Amino acid sequence: MSSDEVGESPRLSRDARRAGLLIMNADDWGRDHHTTERALECLLRGTISSVSAMVFMDDSERAAAIARERGIDAGLHLNLTTQFSAPNCPPLLMERQYELAAYLRHHRFAMVVYHPGLSRSFRYVIAAQLDEFSRLYGAAPGRLDGHHHMHLCANVLLGRLLPPATIVRRNLSFAAGEKSFGNRLYRKVVDHMLARRHRLTDFFFSLEPLEPSGRLQRIFSLARQFVVEVGTHPVNPKEYRFLAGGEIFRWAGGCPIAPRFAVNSNGDAGR
Repeated sequence: MSSDEVGESPRLSRDARRAGLLIMNADDWGRDHHTTERALECLLRGTISSVSAMVFMDDSERAAAIARERGIDAGLHLNLTTQFSAPNCPPLLMERQYELAAYLRHHRFAMVVYHPGLSRSFRYVIAAQLDEFSRLYGAAPGRLDGHHHMHLCANVLLGRLLPPATIVRRNLSFAAGEKSFGNRLYRKVVDHMLARRHRLTDFFFSLEPLEPSGRLQRIFSLARQFVVEVGTHPVNPKEYRFLAGGEIFRWAGGCPIAPRFAVNSNGDAGR
């Protein structure tokens, strides 16, 4: 059975099955002032567990200072597709990232094809972001994911560019029938590759779409037995109203929102 399909249970021990967790994670922390502030509001209201931080962006420095001062759980949101906007970003880094973005956004299948000619650029751009996160947050990231999910692209996975033993975001989870067999098989293979070197949650969903309501009920129900990450973007008005207005507490019911990001102690939750 594969944990990328809703309704199919990961192969966990009986004890691990009891350790359910609902993680609400806000992406794009530090992208700009408005994005950071919207996420911070949700954090203060207890509707967000953690953030995924962008570096070399307009608000990266301030966002990191806020996170360190308030003890906010932050991981690295690797950015290979959106132009760096920090005034102190090295020109060579901007050039190499632009090169990667042009390739990855050129066609929909670019992320699944390994490009040997860009292997050095991938290594350089990712290493620079790892170093910058360490500088801003005072420690190497223990958790990583990717802007537009590009941390799952072939050059990153096959190049083994993500630090081993870190928590890494798995593929989006879908109910059986929502995606084709080939799509589900590809996701299963990628998640298996990730689980060999990294720690994964049991399921990962995006908060949107908020309708139909049954979708959210299924997600929150899974979190009673499994470790479920829900990726959010509070800068999105619909998501902001749902989170900041407290509507999420009604839908979550008796499933509390985790105060921090975590995975099962066995370290192979996604396998």
